[in-house]
Amino acid sequence: LCMAGLANVAEARPVSYPGGWTVMEKTDADLHSLHVHYSPTAFYSIGYKAEYWRDEDWQLHAVQVNQLLKRWNQKQSQANLYLKGGAGVAYSDYQAFDGETDPAAFIGIASDWETRRWFTSYENRLTYAGDIAKGFRQKARVGVAPYIGDYGDLHTWLMLQAEHAPGAEHSMTVTPLVRFFYDIQMVELGISHRGDVLFNFITRF
Repeated sequence: LCMAGLANVAEARPVSYPGGWTVMEKTDADLHSLHVHYSPTAFYSIGYKAEYWRDEDWQLHAVQVNQLLKRWNQKQSQANLYLKGGAGVAYSDYQAFDGETDPAAFIGIASDWETRRWFTSYENRLTYAGDIAKGFRQKARVGVAPYIGDYGDLHTWLMLQAEHAPGAEHSMTVTPLVRFFYDIQMVELGISHRGDVLFNFITRF
């Protein structure tokens, strides 16, 4: 029963149940992204990843594969470790690039630990897209559920996200946000310390 409750408030993870589809739309201070993936098994998923980085005005279109490396199921908590990577093409017409297309690839890890009350996560990514873009980013979150809902209820989380991008114009971004999770939909809303809006929407079917 405890694990059924955890499943209802869990992070929308990069691997779903066997035969499940997931659609993730994310918007923050740096980019718009869309990730649609299919999970043949409970251990990996494969799908399409699209990103638009606003400041540098470049796009990424890639095939992404996510692999569950390890899951720890405890009586009142769960933790996960994933490997995420993809390959495709990057396109930019920003300044001197003028319609340039380069091969692109990225790789990183993602992890999370949660109970029905507390949540923590960390992820990183190394991206290489030829002359268009290259770099490392990492993001961490902590969260708390102000109430413990029953299975089928609307679940709410209050979270604080910190993102670090060495070499970027704004290398550190801190964003308080609220997460709403109901049935197969999850919505996140937040505003960073610089006033940028975060909006994420995730659904599974």
